[in-house]
Amino acid sequence: MKIVLIGYRTSGKSTLGQLLSQALYMPYLDIDRGIEEHADGQTLTDFFLTIGDEAFRKLETEVVVEMCAGDNCIIAFGAGSLKFPTSQQAAQRDSLVVYLQVPIPELWRRFQADPATAATRPNLAGGGIGEIEEMMAQREPVYLACADLVVDGTRPPAELVTEITAVFTERRNP
Repeated sequence: MKIVLIGYRTSGKSTLGQLLSQALYMPYLDIDRGIEEHADGQTLTDFFLTIGDEAFRKLETEVVVEMCAGDNCIIAFGAGSLKFPTSQQAAQRDSLVVYLQVPIPELWRRFQADPATAATRPNLAGGGIGEIEEMMAQREPVYLACADLVVDGTRPPAELVTEITAVFTERRNP
């Protein structure tokens, strides 16, 4: 069994994934890092702009399916990684899918506070808080439908690790 972390950009998936990896002694995988292995040194933004949305999402789906074939790991999904049913099914197979739910104003605050975010993540709808609102209107229903557990991503990471670890352990050892 594995843990799959889903949510929008800057929701804390990478941070939480690394902490869960340490707490549970399980490898941490990141879909974005898997895509970067195919990007010939380009940032995700540049790679996305070079190959286009359709090719990017196709590659992303391949990376999702490949990573989700493993077991006993923590996987942080990209914000749009659940776009296709194939990825949704792969995420849910033998997994605890955790949605890090963060209010849009907080996502925007985090986005602005991290100068690397804009450079490494492509704008999909013109940028700004309007992009977050537009993307979340499309993605949140999918996040909620796929999630086994929804957590408040504004809570301290240590609290989230404790909660997720308890749920994971209970599911793994009923």
